Amino acid sequence: MMTQTGEDGALVFFKAQHRAFLDAIKGKRDIIPALMSLACSSFDGNVEIQAQGQPDIACHKGCATCCTIRVVATAPEVLMAARYIRHTKPAFAKQHIDLLQRLNEADTATRNLAELERVALRRRCPFISQGVCVIYPVRPLACRGHASHNKKACVDAAASRLDSIPFSMPHMMVRSLVQNAMQSALRNSGLAWAVYELNHALVIALSDECSESDWVAGSDVFADARIADIDPNEMASVFDSISAA
Repeated sequence: MMTQTGEDGALVFFKAQHRAFLDAIKGKRDIIPALMSLACSSFDGNVEIQAQGQPDIACHKGCATCCTIRVVATAPEVLMAARYIRHTKPAFAKQHIDLLQRLNEADTATRNLAELERVALRRRCPFISQGVCVIYPVRPLACRGHASHNKKACVDAAASRLDSIPFSMPHMMVRSLVQNAMQSALRNSGLAWAVYELNHALVIALSDECSESDWVAGSDVFADARIADIDPNEMASVFDSISAA
């Protein structure tokens, strides 16, 4: 647990998480749920610690105001979500909800759009139904770490009446540390460690049943959905510097 604050505490936490993710990769036959269980439990437990004394979070079930933004995810997050979608497809079909159709339509409308273009489109995430996220149990870290202290500010920002939202810094910080520690461990293990645009990557995962086994074998199966906002060489250099610290 991240009991310290500041740069030293973040460094200690990152390195501990990195080791834990490496152990999950080496010690489990099925590494996808192992990695995601570790990532989610680490996020939840440490956010609770870091958010002590902070204002309450305004996010609640049925509020999907921010669910028009681009969502990025690592390969394990994408593959875990793909498993969930395949598993729940029959149940949702009985409710006349076709997740694959929704996903493909959203991907067609938003693929390759820049962040601001995506927000301006104001298109809801394909997994929002009646204001509720239908893949909530396997939502990516990006969604878990996107938390606001003020619902009205979110509504005003979505309507272009406000430029800033009072986001929870503990949520953003812990999400970044957990995700980056997992990426670092994936890289050290010879696995594709980039982040990808969620909708596009899910389309790839759900259209190819070998995507999971190919990724585990070291292939970057989601390369076409890779987010290029950050230079991977620069990020790799940072990971190496942390490891050497």
